[in-house]
Amino acid sequence: MIVSRVTASRAAMSAFAAILLCSVTGCVALPPDRPAGFVPLAEAVPDAILEIRYYSTYNFVGDRIDGYEQPCAILTKEAAKALKEASDEAVRRGYRLKIYDAYRPQRAVAHFVRWADDVGDTRMKPHFYPNLDKSVLFKQGYIAERSGHSRGSTVDLTLFDMKTGKEVDMGGTFDWFGKESHPSYRNITKDQFANRMLLREIMTTHGFKPIDEEWWHFTLANEPYPDTYFDFPVKQSN
Repeated sequence: MIVSRVTASRAAMSAFAAILLCSVTGCVALPPDRPAGFVPLAEAVPDAILEIRYYSTYNFVGDRIDGYEQPCAILTKEAAKALKEASDEAVRRGYRLKIYDAYRPQRAVAHFVRWADDVGDTRMKPHFYPNLDKSVLFKQGYIAERSGHSRGSTVDLTLFDMKTGKEVDMGGTFDWFGKESHPSYRNITKDQFANRMLLREIMTTHGFKPIDEEWWHFTLANEPYPDTYFDFPVKQSN
């Protein structure tokens, strides 16, 4: 079963976990020169757990990504308000939201594009795209020149079970390139699929819309900047 490869990769990734411990607190104040209308997630959604993958080297590139100067998560005020409501519901159900990424600077997207063009750099292939040749990632849409994250109202996340003290098993990992990441993918267990649908239900109930390719990706349906791609860095004020 394909999901067994995903599970095996998940086990292999555990060696990277220690470098993420610095990412859990996030920032609570943004620099005064950042555009109005954005807030730090640690302040707006204090129950959320932050594991900012692109601040670390534990991501499909294997380096810290341009623009992630501190392990912060930032969203528009509107998206943060909706996410707080989703977080409150998750807590009532015995979970917390765990955030992998939120606002993403355009310079980070450009970093992804440069990495995709360097087909010889396959350091993280075993962990994120073992079944794909790197040369197809751009063609198949896994990497693009623009991302909805740069508009400030998109979030990548999962559920954290407060009873077990672990991430909920979604039958696959964040940023896995392949059909296994599609929310509708059924070659996983019933419980894993149900967990994907629970996350989807919580997020869509509170104004977010999913996509067909990634179970972890949600965008505020009425995002305030639908045509603007920002490039200020991810960091807190000094």
